[in-house]
Amino acid sequence: MSDNDIIDVTPKGQAESLKTIGWVSYVLHLLVAVAAALPGAQPSIGLLLIALVIDLVKRGDAEGTWQASHFSWRIRSVIWAGALYLLTFPLWFLFLIPGMIAWAVISVWFLYRIVRGMLAMSENRAIDV
Repeated sequence: MSDNDIIDVTPKGQAESLKTIGWVSYVLHLLVAVAAALPGAQPSIGLLLIALVIDLVKRGDAEGTWQASHFSWRIRSVIWAGALYLLTFPLWFLFLIPGMIAWAVISVWFLYRIVRGMLAMSENRAIDV
């Protein structure tokens, strides 16, 4: 094993690793959020699930750091958006236009949360929960 193969497990190395994981998750969320907010674009629930699993698995590693709030922020964003989409799903069958409006509002809200989180992450600060 060479020096290049050693994984940095110092607090700084762990913080950078968590930040990288956070960026990957945010980018996946952003792709889905932008696609959901654009008319006719089909977001991939697969990307969202991958990001959610990453956040759920790595959240424990962030305990006690400023990044812990980001993991919780992303997880809550997905859960709330999913619940709101499910709650408003019947509107698509009963009243097409209100269903479209409801989903557009949810999608813009989700996009806002992701961008807000990304801005906080870029400043190396916790997201206000």
